[in-house]
Amino acid sequence: MFRRTMWWRRTGMSVLGGLAACLLVASGQSAGAAPADQPARDSMNQAFDRAAEEFSVPRDLLVAVGYGETHLDGHRGAPSQANGYGVMHLVSNPERQTLERAAVLTGESVNTLREDTPANIRGGAAVLRAYADDLGLDAAERRDVNEWYPVVARYSGDDTGYPARLYADTVYQFLQQGVSAGVAGGERVTVDPRTVRPERGRYADVTLDQPSTLSTDYPPAKWVPAYSGNYTVGRTSAITTVVVHVTQGSYAGTISWFQNPSSDVSAHYVVRSSDGEVTQMVRDADTAWHARGGNSYSIGIEHEGYVDNPSWFTDAMYRSSAALTAHLCNRYGIPKDRTHIVGHSEVPGNDHTDPGPNWNWSYYMQLVGGTNTVNLDFAAYSTQRVGSTGAQVKAVQQLLNTQGFDAGTVDGIFGSRTESAAKAFQTARGLSADGVVGRGTWTALLSAGTTPLLENGSTGAAVQRLQRALTAALGRTVEIDGDFGPATGTAVRDYQTSRGLSADGVVGPATWGALQAGR
Repeated sequence: MFRRTMWWRRTGMSVLGGLAACLLVASGQSAGAAPADQPARDSMNQAFDRAAEEFSVPRDLLVAVGYGETHLDGHRGAPSQANGYGVMHLVSNPERQTLERAAVLTGESVNTLREDTPANIRGGAAVLRAYADDLGLDAAERRDVNEWYPVVARYSGDDTGYPARLYADTVYQFLQQGVSAGVAGGERVTVDPRTVRPERGRYADVTLDQPSTLSTDYPPAKWVPAYSGNYTVGRTSAITTVVVHVTQGSYAGTISWFQNPSSDVSAHYVVRSSDGEVTQMVRDADTAWHARGGNSYSIGIEHEGYVDNPSWFTDAMYRSSAALTAHLCNRYGIPKDRTHIVGHSEVPGNDHTDPGPNWNWSYYMQLVGGTNTVNLDFAAYSTQRVGSTGAQVKAVQQLLNTQGFDAGTVDGIFGSRTESAAKAFQTARGLSADGVVGRGTWTALLSAGTTPLLENGSTGAAVQRLQRALTAALGRTVEIDGDFGPATGTAVRDYQTSRGLSADGVVGPATWGALQAGR
């Protein structure tokens, strides 16, 4: 991502991402004693159990922090932009040394904490407990997940204001919403939704809305300025290029890092994974330090996530970023082509790999060019396979591309590339990987995306996704109008009943989970 001029600027930074999944177990759940020399063969669930028990940190919270930092991916010991390591992103840089503190607290070596996931999780728990002790949390308070809010804010690495509030709120949104995350080795770490009422303390007065500080360059974006020493005022060249980056970390952490005087890096815009929120940090008229050799003539857009983990690249992110890029192209006369809209790896003189092979350039450029007119709404979804052609094949290709499974050009011809993408998607969803898009695969494809709570009176794009998925799953037409009315409620209850779910007509995590599993 960033230009490489300092020793810790290697593969990415991390703190928190878009809303998704982690393991939530009742606070204080017993998991047995945790020996100091925790064996590496422990599963991730066991590692979280043991670390939570040993350091009296709510397991719910521990996993939520880890998920927000890395999506529970240790990235094989590679460091982040902030020189952070492992699932819990233990950091070692001039401004923050949680890696070294974890070594002192646990007795583990720095190398072990970097490379061994159970040790890294144990180190994260130890640091959180040390922060809790520093802030005076007693035993009763430590049992209440809501009391840990100031501790989580401090773990962000910037406990002074906006980034810390953004970080901590995201962790508590994970706890509120619940998730299910697949991790290395085929294990699944899950989170049951729960009601949270965090005690924000001094962070209660820090606003995230900031209506008076919206971007003047791109009105949908928030304006949170980077540290003045991390960019150059003015430009020496006309703006001719948009550069796509991946942060190698989280949205909140990226914002914090660009505000850090030690980072010596910045970008013009940062896009959040979960919902596509955009924050501008350097004015278009100024030169951000994001792509060595290309800074003078380009605008840099950072995307929350990691190059090697496609779960960060959501449809909301693609659409939001593409709208921003289209705006920039229109404003500055930049051609909407791959010569002028490039990845960091394509800027001459750079040695970075982002956005990497998981970035769906085909879909992104369709969105930027305004050519995304594929119809997804049908009265029935028929089986599609190799040799099929037409509008529903285009829909399959569009949906597969959106989810990061490369079906190639959306041309309405079901060939070998579309079949391979369908098989990969089916495998990822636990479906029979036959490459045939039948009822289950249609249901999983059409429902893929965020999982907001929907009920009678809800409206919008998420309701349309639900209605399409119900049409496929039930084998009957559900009107796709984006309005959750009585007919949609009946369809939801029929689906819930037929799948053994609580038939309350409310679409929550269980119903979304069944739909997205192709049930």
